[in-house]
Amino acid sequence: MPQARIKDGRSWRIGSAADVAWIEGAVDFSAPTVTEVPPGFAAYCRLELPDLRYARRDEAAAAQAAHDEAVVDVLRAAPGSHSWWLGYLEYGTGVDLVFDDAPRTSLFGWDFVLVQAGPKQALRWRSRPTGPTASKGALPDLIFRADRAWMLFTSWDDFWSGIGGSEDLIGAFERDPRLGPRVRLLTL
Repeated sequence: MPQARIKDGRSWRIGSAADVAWIEGAVDFSAPTVTEVPPGFAAYCRLELPDLRYARRDEAAAAQAAHDEAVVDVLRAAPGSHSWWLGYLEYGTGVDLVFDDAPRTSLFGWDFVLVQAGPKQALRWRSRPTGPTASKGALPDLIFRADRAWMLFTSWDDFWSGIGGSEDLIGAFERDPRLGPRVRLLTL
């Protein structure tokens, strides 16, 4: 029986290793272009995170929030289900796991809290990080649609997100004026 946790007045399903086995079993870390996104999608890109090193704190927070909202806008506009899996990586002190008491799921040897939710929760649940994790924003580190039509993964030590999905989805990232200049197409 699946685990669940209560937040925002409702019950949310907590994921397990079975929900991410399709990712871990397919990613080849010896490949020349590693994105932590498995092969099999029609198109791929890397989306560079905003470079906020020289921004004032208030400007950095606003730019990161705008980035997060733009990413969710593009993902939400993709046709299909808005049932998403949100994965919150446990990578250090001060990182909000959203459900601190939830069982962890291992992916690539890292511990995640995996929750089935949607776009609104992806934007709202994690508090805005500060300090060395501020560049990661409030978005979950792993997001994929329940039907596996697309996936986004932001590693704890990278300054970009790997995205796999349809050609239309990757094209939408390229065309978005807020994100397009930071999109790098990939061939896996």
